[in-house]
Amino acid sequence: MQHLRRFARPSSLALALLAALHGGAHAQEEAVPADIPAPPALASPGNKAPLPLDELRTFTEVLDRIKAAYVEPVDDKTLLENAIKGMLSNLDPHSAYLEPEAFADLQETTSGEFGGLGIEVGIEEDGFIRVVAPIDDTPASKAGLEAGDLIVKIDGHPTKGMTIMQAVEQMRGKPGTEVSLTLVREGGKPFDVTLTRSNIKVKSVKSQLLEPNYGYLRITQFQVASGEEVAKALASMRKENGGKKLEGLVLDLRNNPGGVLQSAVEVADHFLTKGLIVYTKGRIANSELRFSADPADASEGVPLVVLINGGSASASEIVAGALQDHKRGVVMGTESFGKGSVQTVLPLNNDRALKLTTALYYTPNGRSIQAQGIDPDIRVERARLTREEGGAQGVREADLTGHLGNGNGAPDRPSATQVVSDSPRPQDDDYQLGQALTLLKGLNLTRGQ
Repeated sequence: MQHLRRFARPSSLALALLAALHGGAHAQEEAVPADIPAPPALASPGNKAPLPLDELRTFTEVLDRIKAAYVEPVDDKTLLENAIKGMLSNLDPHSAYLEPEAFADLQETTSGEFGGLGIEVGIEEDGFIRVVAPIDDTPASKAGLEAGDLIVKIDGHPTKGMTIMQAVEQMRGKPGTEVSLTLVREGGKPFDVTLTRSNIKVKSVKSQLLEPNYGYLRITQFQVASGEEVAKALASMRKENGGKKLEGLVLDLRNNPGGVLQSAVEVADHFLTKGLIVYTKGRIANSELRFSADPADASEGVPLVVLINGGSASASEIVAGALQDHKRGVVMGTESFGKGSVQTVLPLNNDRALKLTTALYYTPNGRSIQAQGIDPDIRVERARLTREEGGAQGVREADLTGHLGNGNGAPDRPSATQVVSDSPRPQDDDYQLGQALTLLKGLNLTRGQ
């Protein structure tokens, strides 16, 4: 067996890296863009934190060993790119190094149009990919994917050990092509789902009247224009209601994976007239942000129920938490996802960027959302009601022979009379939505409206 030779002299790249890092302690400070915090100074005799020379030597030695001994030649660019990816992927599940294609994909997502499956994913501690939320009207939602599903394979390739970006790259592709996902739901047996990729165009805001005086506002994802779209939707529902103020509104944030922070603030501001909406805390100066409501009230103080579930994440939790802390509405459903960290996209050269976690969100009352989420005021599990068919209707006074007529002249209402809706309504097949509407009606009754 041939022994590996010792590498007595580091490569020129390794020497250059070590020299640059060691020499950085005495180099002049370079200018950095105003919106990106300057890096901390490297070690110098007056600095408390010494330069980790042992670790840097180890890094350069590993770099040199890989270049000399790996079974196939590896160029310096590939090694350094992999090192950068490793630095970011091991910080937290949401920090990442964005190569040109991934950076472009992120920009498309926040604008509301992109190619793929329409699914928001995160990474578990055990290394598997978990569905945060399927986005409405996309291949993922139509195929029945649910928040909390574990994706254990993509086209037969195990996801354990994949980074988020690697998983996303495998699920994205040319519209019209297929991808197979192997899922595990609530600890059950694995099952396969085949989805056809499409050009995803996400409609951020949807609205309608559930019935006269009661509105429904659904936000699927917080995009750049979501705040403006919510204002238009509120005005549209009032117009549809004959110009009369609504008596109740359901704000549906279920399976909303989040999105643009500023849009979440604008949406919450439409329902609040004063006070703090959200604030962030981090290590760098420009990560300390506070957002407050202005006096305008696009919602006209309408009684409000906010629906959340385990797929409500990030910006959704900001809105739900603000409305809950200000007691502006009743939060109903199940616990939210618990993503309370802020990611800042820092563009680099060559169309690359860092997506770096720089701060944590806090609700107006100082609650951290991170790894906790928002607890609903009223817990309502997802369920399905079925009407009982047949059976005894019971006998009412109007069924009895010779019964007296109504003293006010109203028509008789025997037991066979049933009030049936002319057409299916969203609340008929959505138990949580039905409970929200019932609560709004109860609130109006107790308030004398």
